[in-house]
Amino acid sequence: MKGLVLLLFIFHCLTTFSQGKKICITVDDLPAVTYGSRISGIDIEIASKLIHTFNEFKIPACGYVVEGKLYHKGQLDSAKVGVLEMWLENGYDLGNHTFSHFDYNKVDDSLYFKDILKGQRITQPLMQKYGKVLKFFRHPYLHTGMDSVKSKSLQDFLSQNNYIQAPVTIDNDDYLFAKAYHNAFKKNNNLLMEGIGKEYVKYMELKLRYFEQKSEEVFNRKITQTLLIHANQLNADYLDELAKMYEKNGYTFISQEEAVNDSAYETPINSYSKRGLSWIFRWGLSIGKGKSIMNHDIETPQNIIELAKK
Repeated sequence: MKGLVLLLFIFHCLTTFSQGKKICITVDDLPAVTYGSRISGIDIEIASKLIHTFNEFKIPACGYVVEGKLYHKGQLDSAKVGVLEMWLENGYDLGNHTFSHFDYNKVDDSLYFKDILKGQRITQPLMQKYGKVLKFFRHPYLHTGMDSVKSKSLQDFLSQNNYIQAPVTIDNDDYLFAKAYHNAFKKNNNLLMEGIGKEYVKYMELKLRYFEQKSEEVFNRKITQTLLIHANQLNADYLDELAKMYEKNGYTFISQEEAVNDSAYETPINSYSKRGLSWIFRWGLSIGKGKSIMNHDIETPQNIIELAKK
């Protein structure tokens, strides 16, 4: 009897281990979001801090490049291109986030598609230089097509050009926290910056647990999560705290490639919206869960919204 109990215990441990929680960290708007800062080398500083955390926590991150941000006054900025080189030199992947960060809801398909191809001119040869292939695409604003026709048009274009769409499951308002943080930085208010940073980590943990719950409602399991954050000063300063938080919640870090191999990501989508929704919501709506699947999302604190406006 004791032997049977022991075997059951071992089986439980092995099963629990094999079903360990996984998260993919993706970073949008490379080389960096600086809110017009004139601090010399700010792009490089942000990238250096992010990469330091990736290395320390063994996070196989993927960064999504807006190639229009590589130019200054119409000229290609070698320092900004150097940020992409930093990512690649350290073994991290890059993806296409278009050239102009157009909103697919607001532009013609032909213009949007040309902008995608324009957004690979620098990144694609750089990837080849480091033995990598540019294959992941991230939708600006998470807008994938407001109806079936526009959505299919984009899907077909991406497929024809050998791109894999990169879903986001943990959608969040990190950009509002980042703008609030930047505003506090401009005022040299270190105490406020620290308060915003701590509140940000708490908010992101609530978001994590919320989308864990939603994944169980849709798939009856905790699926592989994909987090979207942006390349900004806030995440440069607090990504290590975020990484500790994810580890505390039982997560291991995986690559973009491994994330999209979760069978949940193959769920067909037949529900469309003008909004940039988490793919968990899209999948839930598509399998008939109803709009209630989106209830009780975690709101951005009002004080952060106000601080972001200043």
